[in-house]
Amino acid sequence: MKLIPKNRLVQIVVVLAGLMVTSAFGAEEAGGGSKSLALLGASIGAGLVVIGAGLGFGRFTAAAAESTARQPSAAADIRTAVNLPLFLLEGVAIIAEVVLLLVVLL
Repeated sequence: MKLIPKNRLVQIVVVLAGLMVTSAFGAEEAGGGSKSLALLGASIGAGLVVIGAGLGFGRFTAAAAESTARQPSAAADIRTAVNLPLFLLEGVAIIAEVVLLLVVLL
């Protein structure tokens, strides 16, 4: 399986984010006439939020596991230091999902 290069992934994310923003503004201006574009943008946004949160969780967890493996005596301190950013990342993901649900429902 061939992985996508980082610069290509960034280009894809920028294009999808532009599509999401354009569809949201299009739905506002058209008076709800292009609701399907808003739903498409919301679904792409939800996917990006899930992907971003998953990557963030993976990086934090991998860094914590590596740090614990290098210095097992500091495992409690590492766990404490990693918990707060993980909770904040989860909160951001939940808030983004709520905003996207509001876009779909309103």
